[in-house]
Amino acid sequence: MQVDWAISKPVTPLENEQAAVAEALAHPLGTLPLSDIAHAGDRACIVFTDVTRACPDHLLVPPLLSELKRGGVRDEDITLICGIGMHRPSSHEEKIAKLGADIVSRYRVIDNEPQNVDALVDLGTTEGGVPVSVHRAVVDADVVVATGIVEPHQYAGYSGGRKTLAVGAAGEDLIAHTHGPAFVDHPGTRLGRIEGNPFHEAVTEAAHRAGLRFILNVVLDDDKRLLRVTAGDPDEAFRDQVDFARSVYEVSVPHQYDIAIGGVGFPKDSNLYQASRAPSYLFFAPTCIVRPGGYFIIPAPCQEGVGSGVGEQRFYRAMREAPDVAFILEDARKNGYPPGQQRAFVMAKVLEEAKVIIVGSDCPETVSTCKMIPAATMEEALQVAGEALGFTSDVLIVPHALLTLPVVREQEK
Repeated sequence: MQVDWAISKPVTPLENEQAAVAEALAHPLGTLPLSDIAHAGDRACIVFTDVTRACPDHLLVPPLLSELKRGGVRDEDITLICGIGMHRPSSHEEKIAKLGADIVSRYRVIDNEPQNVDALVDLGTTEGGVPVSVHRAVVDADVVVATGIVEPHQYAGYSGGRKTLAVGAAGEDLIAHTHGPAFVDHPGTRLGRIEGNPFHEAVTEAAHRAGLRFILNVVLDDDKRLLRVTAGDPDEAFRDQVDFARSVYEVSVPHQYDIAIGGVGFPKDSNLYQASRAPSYLFFAPTCIVRPGGYFIIPAPCQEGVGSGVGEQRFYRAMREAPDVAFILEDARKNGYPPGQQRAFVMAKVLEEAKVIIVGSDCPETVSTCKMIPAATMEEALQVAGEALGFTSDVLIVPHALLTLPVVREQEK
């Protein structure tokens, strides 16, 4: 087999991460420092990422709290909300891992409640028809801040920015609409695409309605080291991050391949719902990385099975109960689906054109039920693909499939 590699461009990580965060907060883009925005008597809310995101919130949240304190905001007037979206609630231990034990014990730290109407505030509908509801802790705050990690995202183009709040702290209706078949089928909803992307436009407007005033976002390398940190206005700071992220993550490859091997890594490889992002990211690149009939091979232990959150279980039920992937697509386009089940729709689009092998999972039966192929070892996976496609197949290895966006050179031309 002929093997090529797609690896994000090497960038020297920041030597002093804490100093870089302090510098970003001292010189925010497009707005005053947070300590000048906040005032005594204000209520503040910080929306931070959940455990499915590798965002180093333990580095970001403490200096944000210090900025709010310098502005005169009291500890008891600050709420930190974990932007779980439709994922499972975060555990106490996960909150400590994200923020540190001192912050968890000292401040009000809560999870989003997307299905609890009493915890949400209806903010109307966007120009594009998206219903906006956001957690009350956000809407009631005078100063709203969000952390985030900016990396390629299947729907938003790039994650981070407004999305931590607009999806992470949103109600089920907003998540259902933005992850529905009309959005997912839209040609503008692609990895790496911001302009003309209806998902990006919706989360931008939703975050504006919810009062997001300040973000602190980062770009990381494949080893989770800090490459860039930017603070400030949600629009300007996010644009700065995306411009830099594109220079790192978008990598040219010469052509499509028969087989793509995509690494996932912790924490995304802990369940099948998250691990399945790797083949879908490679599929929804500007040009699909594998040829029609090709194979995606994804090593992932999936020690949590399919995942225990509401969205994960909806994905599993849809994959399990459908007779085939064509039924999933037809049913979704006709009847829609609830939040979380969009992953079944997305994977059905992938599986309509290619095969997906999950290697080394702790739940091979679950993998099979979800219409993917389990393999105990990489050798077994390559044997399966080789028997189907021939042992002269060409292979693209993408060690970090969620942080590398391969762009086929033919597409560039």
